[in-house]
Amino acid sequence: MKQFLLFLFLGISFTFHTKAQQITLKKGIILDTVPINDSIPDSFALYLPKNFENTGKWPVVFVFDMEGKAVQALRMFQAAAEEQGYILAASNNVYDTLSIPKNIVIANKMFNRVFSLFPIHASRVYTAGYGSGARFASVIPTFIKQIEGVIACGAGIARTEILSIKNRFHFIGIVGREDYNYSEMLAQKKMLNRLKFPNHRLFFDGGHEWPRQNYIAKAMEIFTLSAMAKGNLRRDSLFIAKGFAQDLDSIKASIASNKLVQADDLMARTLSVYRPHLDMDSLMERRRLLKKKKAYRALKRNENNQLFKESLIKEDYGYYLEEDVLTYNFNNLGWWNYQMQELEKFCKSQNRAERQMGKRLRGFVNALIEDNIDIVMADRLVDTEALHFLWMLKTITAPQEYRYYLKIISSYAKNEDFGTALFYLEELLKNGYKDRASLYKLEDTALLKITPEFNRIVAKYLKDARYDVIEE
Repeated sequence: MKQFLLFLFLGISFTFHTKAQQITLKKGIILDTVPINDSIPDSFALYLPKNFENTGKWPVVFVFDMEGKAVQALRMFQAAAEEQGYILAASNNVYDTLSIPKNIVIANKMFNRVFSLFPIHASRVYTAGYGSGARFASVIPTFIKQIEGVIACGAGIARTEILSIKNRFHFIGIVGREDYNYSEMLAQKKMLNRLKFPNHRLFFDGGHEWPRQNYIAKAMEIFTLSAMAKGNLRRDSLFIAKGFAQDLDSIKASIASNKLVQADDLMARTLSVYRPHLDMDSLMERRRLLKKKKAYRALKRNENNQLFKESLIKEDYGYYLEEDVLTYNFNNLGWWNYQMQELEKFCKSQNRAERQMGKRLRGFVNALIEDNIDIVMADRLVDTEALHFLWMLKTITAPQEYRYYLKIISSYAKNEDFGTALFYLEELLKNGYKDRASLYKLEDTALLKITPEFNRIVAKYLKDARYDVIEE
């Protein structure tokens, strides 16, 4: 299925009149519910930079959050959009629970509405998102050809098998070096290079989290420079010189802190972005000399070794988790506990690459378990034993995620297996859970919570229990 944008331009001030509506739009603030039209209940959040005028042509980034949290998503892009001069829009109605075709239809209605309201530059239309929103943003250019580029935060391209050389787009991935999607981003870079898709990666020190605003601003800056290189935007020498100087400063800082692999990544990106605009001979020579240094080669070799080791461990996790879920292998929970202890050693390593690997693997195994939980829950007949195993495993891999203990306590209390329920109650409290009131409101625990054992454990860790413990 292909959807095509309808490019319409209506003369506007900042009060828009439709057949049955009057919409007042303000600059410099996020508007949470701009309607599509009278007959469609869908809406979108909108941000117009403070310098927006109804003249010329403006770039736009359509941001996606698959939980319908459009305003929150725009807040993460707001400062960058203000700095770089981009319009932002985000649908309130796209969700992970909907099919891709349905979400594409919803997105396309928003696109057409934005194009009908504002003078959008037809060659400067981009999509963006974080996590599942980033993956959806990366699918859209396959169905809507006018998308020039994608900013994907914390996730790679969702459906690489449907990429077409007839419909190339500029992909910018922003990911933490401790994010479990880091290695995927590296692998996709090689694939996109083979397909001759323009692409760049912005790496930051962090895990699976939103990047800071300056990384999003840098992505928008790269799109602007690309538009200048293609002749879609007037060349701005001061803009080019400022961005280039900032990149050189980042390279110097990385070298000064002995982050030589990071410095090489920055050099590669800077060469690619600024080659159409500036003479890059000096920077090319600096990069050549950097790559000849023994220290660089040692660090690069170490990183490659850790990435290879990480790939093997991931294969083990995937294989054993599948086997354990299929066979309800509760006896293997001890093996998983041992694996988490090993990951903790990696996370505390003095070796930076090994430390980053440990944190990526910890994120990977938790994401893998959560994916399996979603799969089990999606079945018409839920496999309760498989679900119990996965919940118990989550208490090992993410002991501070209290909801899994509570699910176990509730489910086992419902089946009157009070021994298991009490064990996980104590484990929950050992790991710092403090919400005493919620414990006594937990569903299916009416009989459990009046037992002396339950109240004795609560009193031990929270200093007080709702029901008295009567000693016989």
